[in-house]
Amino acid sequence: MSKDKGKTTFFCRECGYEHAKWMGKCPGCGIWNSFVEERVTKKSSVADPLSRVSAQRPILLADIEVSSQDRWDSGSAELNRVLGGGVVPGSLVLLSGEPGIGKSTFMLQMAHSMGRSAKVLYISGEESLRQIKLRAHRLGLDPESDHEPRNDARGMIHVMAEVSVDIVGEEVLSGGFNVLIIDSIQTMMLDDLQSAPGSVSQVRESASFLMRLAKDHGIAVFMVGHVTKDGTIAGPRVLEHMVDTVLYFDGDQYHIYRLLRAIKNRFGPSNEIGVFEMRGSGLVEVRDLSQIFLEGGAPAIGSAITVTMEGTRPLLVEIQALVTPSVYGQPRRTVNGLDYNRVLILLAVLDKRIGFPFASKDVFVNVAGGLKISEPAVDMAVAGALLSALKDKMIPKMVMVGELGLTGEVRGIAQIEQRILEAQDFGFDRCVFPEANEARLKQVTLTGRANLTFYPVKTIEEMIEILFSA
Repeated sequence: MSKDKGKTTFFCRECGYEHAKWMGKCPGCGIWNSFVEERVTKKSSVADPLSRVSAQRPILLADIEVSSQDRWDSGSAELNRVLGGGVVPGSLVLLSGEPGIGKSTFMLQMAHSMGRSAKVLYISGEESLRQIKLRAHRLGLDPESDHEPRNDARGMIHVMAEVSVDIVGEEVLSGGFNVLIIDSIQTMMLDDLQSAPGSVSQVRESASFLMRLAKDHGIAVFMVGHVTKDGTIAGPRVLEHMVDTVLYFDGDQYHIYRLLRAIKNRFGPSNEIGVFEMRGSGLVEVRDLSQIFLEGGAPAIGSAITVTMEGTRPLLVEIQALVTPSVYGQPRRTVNGLDYNRVLILLAVLDKRIGFPFASKDVFVNVAGGLKISEPAVDMAVAGALLSALKDKMIPKMVMVGELGLTGEVRGIAQIEQRILEAQDFGFDRCVFPEANEARLKQVTLTGRANLTFYPVKTIEEMIEILFSA
């Protein structure tokens, strides 16, 4: 007689795509040989520590009471801005990023800051307690003070090296913790599932367990997540849909600055960023962002200054371009920090509408400071930098903002007032902007600031005349 081995299914390790049979190439992410077989088991009937909450009846939306103090201070102004004003009780936050970018360091620093006003439990599935202690000493968090006698448990960071979410759930509820940090979700596992930690089913069910823990008991849960080869969040795609906020740490080994981006946020804007500087003592907040990406903003050949919006924050950035004769038959196009296809469109517009010969030139475009820009409001600055490099002429000290269309027209942009005010704060006295935004600027009162000369343009020809006129 054959024993019942249970139902098995196949999951993609990269994206979590599920299929009844093994497949060589995943239809979801296109990765080869990424399917693994996992056993699907029924959930145990053992009482769940989260099942204490009785079922709720439907109530009217108007009858729901919301406290005025509905957010906690994370101890970091940059993180508070990215989260939409602070940490929301009962929220589930996923923090992801490349290995070595500073995720564990950032979480430990946040735990220390929030530990002054809340009871924090830091769960590590990848490091021992001794390793956490050594990192805390290196960051100057003074963990020795946790051994001092206190009347209140608040203000202390409780650490625990554990991979079982069942044990973690019991510990959180019995200890009365307000904030839970999981480092990382790929190391967590449910005892009822037979698959290994990090598998698709374990990650999905562990995240579901933590979601119910957060929602039912008002506990703020932060999860650290790994990334795949192409930089996307590892695990099943449903993981990003389950959480309330998805944060991504961006940066590389060649830059000391780390950008914290909100990819998804149910409690605030999803396009905010926070900037941190990586030092030996940990991550330090950076307030004056424009000064970092501008680096003085001195006029130079192939350089143009623009103002981009990252969420509600205006940033002055420098667009650099280099145009050289092509040695080989096929001209090169190298772009850093901008959309590659967008730069190709601008080159085609300049070639077709104005007649500048870029087809036989090697073109290199870069955003100074390692910032990545996706909005089209920097088109005019990119075109200005390209023309400056091609004509070998310097652009005067001015700010250029505006979107270019395929017919050569300059289109209006959003949040023009914030961009102008940021430019004035850094001493710029001239601005080239779309004529469509002129009516809006006339309604803005720029009191107490230096006079600014406006150059409204409607076409790319008018922009070129202003840039390179005597």
